[in-house]
Amino acid sequence: MSDQPQIVRVAGRDVRLTHLDKVLYPGGFTKAEAVDYVVRVAEPLLAQLRDRPVTRIRFPEGVTGQQFFEKNTPRGAPSWLRRQRLHAAPGAEDEGKELDLPFLDDVAGLVWATNAGALELHTPQWRVGPRGGLRNPDRLVIDLDPGAPAGLDACAQVAHLVADRLAEDGLTHTVPVTSGSKGLQLYAALDGKRPVLEIRQYARDLAYELAAAHPAQVVATQNKELRRGKVLLDWSQNHPAKTTITPYSLRGRETLAVAAPRWWPEIEPGLTQLTPQQVLGRLAQDGDPFDGTGT
Repeated sequence: MSDQPQIVRVAGRDVRLTHLDKVLYPGGFTKAEAVDYVVRVAEPLLAQLRDRPVTRIRFPEGVTGQQFFEKNTPRGAPSWLRRQRLHAAPGAEDEGKELDLPFLDDVAGLVWATNAGALELHTPQWRVGPRGGLRNPDRLVIDLDPGAPAGLDACAQVAHLVADRLAEDGLTHTVPVTSGSKGLQLYAALDGKRPVLEIRQYARDLAYELAAAHPAQVVATQNKELRRGKVLLDWSQNHPAKTTITPYSLRGRETLAVAAPRWWPEIEPGLTQLTPQQVLGRLAQDGDPFDGTGT
């Protein structure tokens, strides 16, 4: 493996690349292939990242090596990378602390992050305005996390229950996303008029309501014993201090997979997680479920 860095021109910016032949996933998926993926998926991925600060989970030696979270902009980040000083949200471990948060605005930013081993890109449900103000959430997310022996099939069934309940409150534009791990997330578009803590409370109430209505399938608490064989509706990711895996991001698991937006007719028994190549093929054929376009 060559130690010599390369400076490549990406969308008008110079990006330093190293160790492109490094294997990041068992089975031989390399850093070069990860870079290729984020370049090819850039349009829908950047749409999800737009104006959201990005917390990265970095895997410098690949998914079987050490990993670490990174909120702040690291030393040595390129001068063109957009960053914003914000105070950590109430309820965060670093509440009140001033953070220097990066934003990935373009293909060059995606390539820079991937070269640094940032396979997982996590974002909040709110965006930052042009003058640095925090906006109200523009999406609600419910994370469906199966407790063994329940799996993705159980999540698919419960996702329909959640979507139907959201529709009763007028939240009819929902997109399921298989997480690239065990379960899936369900996103509902918001109009941005309600404050974040109100949205968090709504998500909590909805999860507990569904758990009471479907006790054999659904649980709304993290208690591991209560979760066995059921699907946890994790409403907590709507907290202002929390982030969720960004749709179209790679996942840092030993099995290579992507947080993949799906079409509702797919959400049925037999659902599986998707690889990068599958995601790219689906985008070319069917479009992006978040656009409301395609089949």
